[in-house]
Amino acid sequence: MALLHQLVLLVFLLPNIVGAAPAFVPSSAVQDAESVVREVHESIVNATRRKLGFLSCGTGNPIDDCWRCDPDWERNRQRLADCAIGFGKHAIGGRDGQIYVVTDPGDDDPVNPNPGTLRYAVIQNEPLWIIFARDMVIKLKEELIMNSFKTIDGRGASVHIAGGPCITIQYVTNIIIHGLNIHDCKQGGNTYVRDSPEHYGWRTLSDGDGVSIFGGSHVWVDHCSLSNCRDGLIDTIHGSTAITISNNYLTHHDKVMLLGHSDSYTQDKNMQITIAFNHFGEGLVQRMPRCRHGYFHVVNNDYTHWEMYAIGGSASPTINSQGNRFVAPDGQFDKEVTKHEDAPESEWRNWNWRSEGDLMVNGAFFTASGAGASSSYARASSLGARPSSLVGSITGNAGALSCKKGRRC
Repeated sequence: MALLHQLVLLVFLLPNIVGAAPAFVPSSAVQDAESVVREVHESIVNATRRKLGFLSCGTGNPIDDCWRCDPDWERNRQRLADCAIGFGKHAIGGRDGQIYVVTDPGDDDPVNPNPGTLRYAVIQNEPLWIIFARDMVIKLKEELIMNSFKTIDGRGASVHIAGGPCITIQYVTNIIIHGLNIHDCKQGGNTYVRDSPEHYGWRTLSDGDGVSIFGGSHVWVDHCSLSNCRDGLIDTIHGSTAITISNNYLTHHDKVMLLGHSDSYTQDKNMQITIAFNHFGEGLVQRMPRCRHGYFHVVNNDYTHWEMYAIGGSASPTINSQGNRFVAPDGQFDKEVTKHEDAPESEWRNWNWRSEGDLMVNGAFFTASGAGASSSYARASSLGARPSSLVGSITGNAGALSCKKGRRC
């Protein structure tokens, strides 16, 4: 049973945790952002084409074509880790570990979590592929602080993380979040929370994000439905890089997605993020995403609603928008896709923002800037864009899927 990729093994690991060690001992050292960037860039440049599509269903969505037509997906769960694309394509999560089944939706003690809970699973040191025994709503008492090499896989159950603090990916690596409903997230903090079997620490007040990525690398958030959180739905800051955000359905929120901590935090210059195949839906206002400093590939997304703008940024980010569909709102002053923030035109006109093959609907328009030379976008290119005319079918199943055992998902 030590061999990997055998039939699903239902295990509960380690005795209950008590006490705290006086010092933090990280389970997995996180690579510095610059080395991560080099690794990802070399793999993209050197690969002629990623060989996905083990069982291609022909949907045109390369992630879904890689795994969704397998009627035995439930016994082959960990193969999902080989289906990532973009800058987060090397996020393996818990692929090389055991499968852990969450049976208890409770979160009574964030310092000494009970075996069978989601919190108990995510803090372990070893790789784990975390699944759920049944439908459940998990109202977390405090932020869910993840350890490295973990996958949270909601397929086969309706799993909601809602009504409390939500997911924090801080200074860890190789995380996959898939198939969850994340909504109505609140602030937490000013208390102790455990982040590994050896350590718990004091947490100050959190922002109330759906998913907060802080100094993380090799992260993939796929097929989640997110809405109505206190701050961002997915925020990525403080030197995070090698990230893919794909196939998500985002609705009913103001400041949707912040990528980059602040204009003065220059460590985010190494940030590389792929935003692909998402549906930005009803009730959204702005930041889809809002970018700072780094390199952002926004490709084959469907933008059907915004109130202020869709894509914005400051501090000279490179934004490569390809093959998206932008449907502008009806208001005559709300048609612009882009917003160059916190700088006069004399400054932002030098920022490298381009629209290539995007479909503009109902008067939508994209204000490009920069020299426009293709070489300037090399670090903001992570996969080949499909024609924007296919966006409807590519994103038609965005969000958490309803997967039944024994059937194609």
